[in-house]
Parts: sequence; structure tokens; C-alpha cells
Amino acid sequence: MIITIVGAGNMARSIATRALAGEHTVRLVDHSPQKAADLAEQLRAGAPPGATPDVTQSDAIGVEGADLVVLAVPYPAGLAVAAEYGTALAGSVLVDISNPVDFATFDGLVVAAGTSAAERIAAEAAPGVPVVKAFNTCFAGTLLGGRVAGLPLDVLIAGDDEEGKRRVAELAASGGLNPLDVGPLRRARELEAFQFLHMAAQERLGLNWSSAIKILS
Repeated sequence: MIITIVGAGNMARSIATRALAGEHTVRLVDHSPQKAADLAEQLRAGAPPGATPDVTQSDAIGVEGADLVVLAVPYPAGLAVAAEYGTALAGSVLVDISNPVDFATFDGLVVAAGTSAAERIAAEAAPGVPVVKAFNTCFAGTLLGGRVAGLPLDVLIAGDDEEGKRRVAELAASGGLNPLDVGPLRRARELEAFQFLHMAAQERLGLNWSSAIKILS
């Protein structure tokens, strides 16, 4: 698949690493083209000997023709990105990975009860562009390696479009992760609240951002 990642921060690096491990094509788009180009070069330099990862820096047009467009930007920046790209996203699946935490107080979320960042982004996207929530319950550091305590990370996936969720699950599985479909897009409300609790517990539990949410049976 062609995976366009909007953003060039830590989560962009980690998702790109998983995508390249799954032998997908990665395009990086950022408001700073140099930052995206630098990340592309770092990803190429970090590839195993003999590997030739298909990763490039692209301009905004890099979203066109992508199977997945991953919004690796903080909320609410994803709202503006979804609206700006508009119909250029036709045929792509938009993946929201954000956690709408109130970082001023670190005591709650900035979206109203009964909705989610993912649902608000879906409302801004062009008609017919499916939005899938995924990767928000993974920290960048753990996602980079793909495993915690010897187990693959769970990627909890929510969305109303079955083909969209299938593509995200393929990305996760091919990158060595464990995809889990948790239901329709409205389940993003619980995923965002769940990850806020996970984040808020880091200092109290001494986890140092190295933990993962795992479902076992």
C-alpha cells in the first residue's frame, strides 16, 4: 500500500518504521518540507543492511492516490488538514491517531462528552472519505519497536467503513503488530478516554512511557 503520513514527529517516525517493516511505500508530508526530508533520510539510514526502504518526502499532493493518509499531528490540527485536503482524499482512508488531551491542565479531554476527535475530523472530511481511529493507544517509543514485554502491540481500530478498517489492520499486521477491530467510529470516544487514563497513570505508576495497553484472553 501507499501510506502518506502527515507530520514528521515521533509518531510519524514510528508509524513510518512499522509501515516500512511491512514493505509499504511511505510518503512524508509536513508544513516544513525540510523536516519531512530529514525524517525520510533518517528512515533510510536506519534500514537494515541491503534494504532499500521506499520512503520519500512529498508536498501536499502526496495525499492523492494514497491508500491510507495518517494524520500524525496533534488535535485539533487534524481538523484543518482534513478540511484543507478535501476531495484530494477521495479513494483514501483518513487515519486519526490523535488524543485530544487538555495539555494545559492534563486533567481531561478538550472534546465534549458524546463525541471524539475522530468524529469531529470525520465531520470536516469531504463526503465519502472514511475516517478510522487507530494507533492512538500506542506511545511513540513502544510503537517504534513494535513490542512490549516480548508481545506485539495491540492496535485498537474503530471505524464505520469496513474496507478502511481492513487497510489499517493490514498496515498493523504487516508491521508486526496485532490489529483489533473494536467497532464503529463512535468507539473512538472510549479509545481516547482510555489512552488519557494510560497517559495520566505514567508518573504515578513509574511507567516512563514504556507501557502498552494489551487485551489478553
